[in-house]
Amino acid sequence: MKRKHAMPFGAECRGDGSVRFRFWAPKLQRVEVALEDQNSRTLSLVRHDDGWFELLTREARAGTRYNFQINKQLRVPDPASRFQPCDVGGPSEVVNPSAFDWQDQEWRGLPWEEAIIYELHVGTFTREGTFAALQQKLDHLVEVGVTALELMPLSDFPGKRNWGYDGVLPFAPDSSYGTPADLKNLIQAAHQKGLMVFLDVVYNHFGPKGNYLREYSPEFFTDRHRTPWGDAINFDGRGSRLVRDFFIHNALYWLEEYHFDGLRLDAVHAIVDDSVPDILTEIAETVRKKTFGDRRHVHLVLENYDNAARYLDRDGQGQARWYNAQWNDDIHHVLHVLTTGEKDGYYSDYSQQRIQILGRCLTEGFAYQGDRSKYHQAVRGEVSSHLPPTAFVSFLQNHDQVGNRAFGERITSLADEQAVKAAMAILLLAPSPPLLFMGEEIAARTPFLFFCDFDGKLGEDVTRGRRAEFAGFHQFRSREMRERIPDPNNEQTFIRSKIDWESLEGEQSEKRLDLYRALLALRKKEIVPLLHCARTRADFRTHAQGGIAVEWRLGEAVLSLVANLGSAAAAAIPRPCGRSIYVSSSDLSADLDLGQKQIEMPAWSVAWFLCP
Repeated sequence: MKRKHAMPFGAECRGDGSVRFRFWAPKLQRVEVALEDQNSRTLSLVRHDDGWFELLTREARAGTRYNFQINKQLRVPDPASRFQPCDVGGPSEVVNPSAFDWQDQEWRGLPWEEAIIYELHVGTFTREGTFAALQQKLDHLVEVGVTALELMPLSDFPGKRNWGYDGVLPFAPDSSYGTPADLKNLIQAAHQKGLMVFLDVVYNHFGPKGNYLREYSPEFFTDRHRTPWGDAINFDGRGSRLVRDFFIHNALYWLEEYHFDGLRLDAVHAIVDDSVPDILTEIAETVRKKTFGDRRHVHLVLENYDNAARYLDRDGQGQARWYNAQWNDDIHHVLHVLTTGEKDGYYSDYSQQRIQILGRCLTEGFAYQGDRSKYHQAVRGEVSSHLPPTAFVSFLQNHDQVGNRAFGERITSLADEQAVKAAMAILLLAPSPPLLFMGEEIAARTPFLFFCDFDGKLGEDVTRGRRAEFAGFHQFRSREMRERIPDPNNEQTFIRSKIDWESLEGEQSEKRLDLYRALLALRKKEIVPLLHCARTRADFRTHAQGGIAVEWRLGEAVLSLVANLGSAAAAAIPRPCGRSIYVSSSDLSADLDLGQKQIEMPAWSVAWFLCP
């Protein structure tokens, strides 16, 4: 089976053996394409009145490397390049998507309710850091109980290593991980094993190096809006129609040509767009209504500090109108405070009434639903209590919450093991889809540090800026302590972040792996079948000493949680109705077997019940 997404820009291989080049540069009068092969030559594109330059030629083919040449001076990569074999400053390569023979035509994906997500960075997930090496680890993920891989951004970035959020060529998977065919092989192999594959995409900015759009298409940016990275992308001003189409095509490209099962849109609160509909709505509506229909399960997820619940709205059948879910930072933050005791920075917003906040997250989604954040000195969020629990992705770790720490520590290095186990027994069985961060299922001790590969003044500025970020924290008030923060540009920072798979042989890793396998198997058996019901209702009660009882009504079933998230035994908590499906300690199991109406919850203990 052949898959190809047709785009109005870039290099397109035609069925007759020709290649069409299209380039949008309204401010230019002359554009050429410089072909690099045995007979290097430069061919002129024809200029049209709408700012497009176009050429149809038989002098290029799949594998031909090329640049666009601007006014006979500057050579730039194709902004819609499908592959950059020599990094962002090198030539682009013509790719023929029809050359790949897909064998997964029967794959339709999985319903969102079955999502158990595993976030990973391709470059640090294995020693080799490639798509091919990741493919060899798929069986491990299946055995854990994962149903979806989420790859951190792949768009071509400057240098040999990066988290991916500094991408500048959004259609080209970075060559440090392999070729487009390698990525397609990975996705196809995942589908053959029953795994969905999601991709993290960045539509809020371009990286600081290797982006030439300002040289020929300044309409891509606007100074009317500002972002943390400078001028905003122009989604709502003059010339924005093509800019919007560029990113809409990017979303469709990954879903169609690469057969990804979903996208996670990074930090959309940094997208400023006063249009109606705004770009987030238009992307979602295009995906939902114009392309896929009922042929495939395609999922869209947001990261949005603004907690804009309107994007998560459901229709009368309980299906997502636009986005399936949002990453729920609120539940991460309160669980982090509960398990570690940390209260610095934004964690200060979650240091009071912690159990109350956790209950609100478990039953209503967001903790901040139009409430004022003392840390940010601003009102944050929209009412989310009407949304189903499947509209919120829960996690105890992710790339941000680990990697944005000065030393990249994982939760296992910061919190008591029993506290972490209790938190995960809640997240992995609660109705909201859980997200795991690579290595947590084996209690990985390797850090995940912030790393990149910038040189010159930019590299120095990034290193200096990274250390300055922590100046407000008590631990890093002295310059000497800030100098200990790993240099993002040092290759060893990247190497230290690679998963140590040899640690699987350790006792702690084996115990953690057994716990995750058991909890996720239980989730699939007992919880997932209940989540397809469109009718949900939930409430909670708090108890002394860190105790909480939560009840979800999922159709005719009642799912109940009782937990003690404190270091002392909790006062007696009423036993929920139904049978116990999970208890975290043998002492607790014995009490339940006695049929007592009140449960004395030991420190850091969790019990789940299901009725009928």
